[in-house]
Amino acid sequence: MRAYADNDYPADHKPDWKIISGLWPFLAEFRGRVILSLALLVLAKLATVATPIALKYIVDYLDQNRGADMLLWIPVILVVAYGSLRFGATLFNELRDAVFARVAERAMRRVSLRVFEHLHQRELAFHLDRKTGGLARDIERGTNGISFLLRFTLFNIVPTLLEILLVAGILFVVFNVSYVLAILVAVVVYVVFSIKITEWRTKFVREANARDNQSNSRAIDSLLNYETVKYFNNERYEAEVYDRDLDDWEQARLKNRLSLAALNSGQALIIGLAMIVIMAMAVREVASGEITLGDFTMINAYLLQLFIPLNALGFVYREIRQALVNVERLFKLLGDKPAIEDAPEATKLAVDKGEVQFDHIHFAYRPDRPILRDVSFSIPAGHTVAVVGASGAGKSTLARLLFRFYEVDQGAIRIDGQDIRTVTQDSLRSAIGVVPQDTVLFNDTLYRNLAYGRPEATEEEVYRAARMAHLEDFIHSLPEGYETKVGERGLKLSGGEKQRVAIARVILKNPPLLILDEATSSLDSLSEQAILGALNEVSQQRTTLVIAHRLSTIRDANTILVMDGGRIVESGSHGKLLAAGGHYAQLWAQQHNRDETGHDDQERTND
Repeated sequence: MRAYADNDYPADHKPDWKIISGLWPFLAEFRGRVILSLALLVLAKLATVATPIALKYIVDYLDQNRGADMLLWIPVILVVAYGSLRFGATLFNELRDAVFARVAERAMRRVSLRVFEHLHQRELAFHLDRKTGGLARDIERGTNGISFLLRFTLFNIVPTLLEILLVAGILFVVFNVSYVLAILVAVVVYVVFSIKITEWRTKFVREANARDNQSNSRAIDSLLNYETVKYFNNERYEAEVYDRDLDDWEQARLKNRLSLAALNSGQALIIGLAMIVIMAMAVREVASGEITLGDFTMINAYLLQLFIPLNALGFVYREIRQALVNVERLFKLLGDKPAIEDAPEATKLAVDKGEVQFDHIHFAYRPDRPILRDVSFSIPAGHTVAVVGASGAGKSTLARLLFRFYEVDQGAIRIDGQDIRTVTQDSLRSAIGVVPQDTVLFNDTLYRNLAYGRPEATEEEVYRAARMAHLEDFIHSLPEGYETKVGERGLKLSGGEKQRVAIARVILKNPPLLILDEATSSLDSLSEQAILGALNEVSQQRTTLVIAHRLSTIRDANTILVMDGGRIVESGSHGKLLAAGGHYAQLWAQQHNRDETGHDDQERTND
């Protein structure tokens, strides 16, 4: 499946407005709140539209009774009505926002959870290809975009259109059609201009986002590889590369700012010309006595009321366009199905004995580079089978296929006769414990990292797992003990300490099947012997697949498989394979010679 990229859409891509219909499920969950919010919205707009009418009567009463005795209670009532309408408009808007807040926040929560769960369901290949920084930004912008669309589509576009219709109706009834035509022409010109210019400048907004993703991904990638940067004295190089990305972002943002200035200036010009024309019409009619001074004041108030939200409408349309793009990316991410899914009739894996069988397995990460070629072997229940061979022989791939990170191209893998493609991934992985060759820890305490093997485990069970992994002395030597923070990706611990945490996790998980992928590769000889004893104890009653480079660690395996070029070329016990004088004997002799000359025999691989 194609990996998720930061530049899936070209700069001139037009968002799909149908996406708005996909927001209905978020509204349907709180249908009552949505209806109440819309009712409050209508009340707020009615109060807003009635405010200039109250102002008109105040001005007319004062103008017509200037210099004469007037009843003070009449203008006082009108002023109170005017103030009450203004307060009512604000109050109803605030109540509307308060009622609708739960809808928008719950929508963000729901979609954030869906994305989180979906990403954990995606296949390993997706996560190997992803750019974490850019993906995080897209998720953040997408969830914020959903909230924006829900709020502004309902509470800006709809009320602005409602207000335009109400104002046009009042001007048509109270005055004449010329005012209505002038306002409608101004609105149409304004909207067409805003849409056209926004369409033109959207590519600059999207380019700025793409450059933002690029620079953010680069920064995170560099910081995650902090030690590598230091090893090669490449701080200046990293800064230069990051600055080049920031320069691209700066240029994109500059284009975005300049195009925004052009949009705002054009909108202001249209509004200014409309105000001049309509107010000139009103001045002429006041001078001729066709309308009163209060009418003039009302027209002016309506224009201000109308063009202020209309001016915001340009901003809202622009932001809605961008929110649509962000939500489209998020929905596309959610729409990409995982490459590995449970079969429709998948059942839970039932582990009785724990026998594992690889039956004529063919596999390739890429069609032009086969990794496994017709591999067949069995691991009897409770037995340990070790797989050795040169780097690239396909050893670690066997573990990935058994854990179902990838699907086999041909053949089948069975556990107690059950094809692993016919059982649920959850039940399969619950039955397998893995000690990987590269252990990555969460940026949390040692205790929480240990307990991750079985989060519901008791403290005593966690402590026992730590003792069996020979971690207890190390933990007690730390000032904060089990509450010691391990740092991002466990950088505060040595390779051997992280490996022992991984072993303790598996001991705590207590699965019937084990995969040991270079489980002692980061340990010194003394620690290795101690942990081998613990692993042997743990694996005695479990079916175990051991991936190894260091042959001294697998001498006691029931069966040793030797792989070369994606095939099994030898199999047998340690003694039998040495006596055969084949590939295994050569590997043993090479490692034995390196040990004698003082070379480190800890090799690591990524088959």
